[in-house]
Amino acid sequence: MSKPGKRSARMLRGRGAPPRTSRPAGIQVAELQRARIIAAAMEIISELGYNEMSVARVTGLAGVSRKTFYELFDDREDCFLHAFDEAVGRIAGVARPAYEHEGRWQEKVRAGVSAVLQFIGDEPGLGTLLIVEALGAGPRVLERRARWLATLSQIVDQGRSEATAGRGSLIALRSVYTAEGIVGAVLSVLHARLVEHRDQPLIELCNPLMSLIVLPYLGPTTAKKELARPIPNPQFELPRPLRYPLDDLGIRITYRTLRVLAAIAALSGQGRPDPSNREIADHAGISDPGQISKLLARLEKHELVHNSGDDQSKGERNAWTLTTKGEEVERATRAREGG
Repeated sequence: MSKPGKRSARMLRGRGAPPRTSRPAGIQVAELQRARIIAAAMEIISELGYNEMSVARVTGLAGVSRKTFYELFDDREDCFLHAFDEAVGRIAGVARPAYEHEGRWQEKVRAGVSAVLQFIGDEPGLGTLLIVEALGAGPRVLERRARWLATLSQIVDQGRSEATAGRGSLIALRSVYTAEGIVGAVLSVLHARLVEHRDQPLIELCNPLMSLIVLPYLGPTTAKKELARPIPNPQFELPRPLRYPLDDLGIRITYRTLRVLAAIAALSGQGRPDPSNREIADHAGISDPGQISKLLARLEKHELVHNSGDDQSKGERNAWTLTTKGEEVERATRAREGG
């Protein structure tokens, strides 16, 4: 497997906002650090496996200290648990709309299965995290995994309401445990494919898996028809992890950085374009004039802000605006809290 790259920060999000309306700056920075650590953990787990997910490797990739890691997570297993939840949330964000779009149980399940296979085929690392690596990640992860599987079993178990003897269904197999067995069988197939044949398209499994799922409920005739159906084409573009402009900035994002960017954006939004050093400092809650000057100069160096003052050499006031890059960063940091 290849070594983890730098793309782990692509899920990094946070928010900077004026002091009167925002959460405390320390909380904002902690959220950014938490997101960075989870992204790094997912990167390592996906590419190297849980056994290689040491705290040192995660903090090194995330660019945070060991102390920061333990301020945010109990231990390595707790960090994996958050990564597991993140992966489940992303798959659910694809599968749920596909499932809910259809009317009948059979078509709902087919749409959901197709969406999951498409997603895992596009993001095999996350599929490996959920289906393979979670098995050895500790009791808390196994407990969370069991709840996830119970939800899937409930969805499959809805097939009992469509099963009738007239359809030739296997009545003897229709019980509360039937769905659990089906989900276990599907995961076993996916586990083998992810471990042994990762180069083969997962979407090709849609028909065989659907045949397996419907057989106990709708009978062998319907199961055979599922095998003969066309392989589904992608009906939507999968949401990929956004690459946030915080990646590769070459600048450490601190709460003061967030305050300054947010202050410029907020003042502009209040009809006060091109605010001065003093206006930005007042809005950001920074009392030291020297500090605000250094921060603005640093942000200007990294092309996040632009000084549009007419002529500073003649003593004209500074007049700051966000560059296009700065606007992207400010929007990205707001996105975590839905701002």
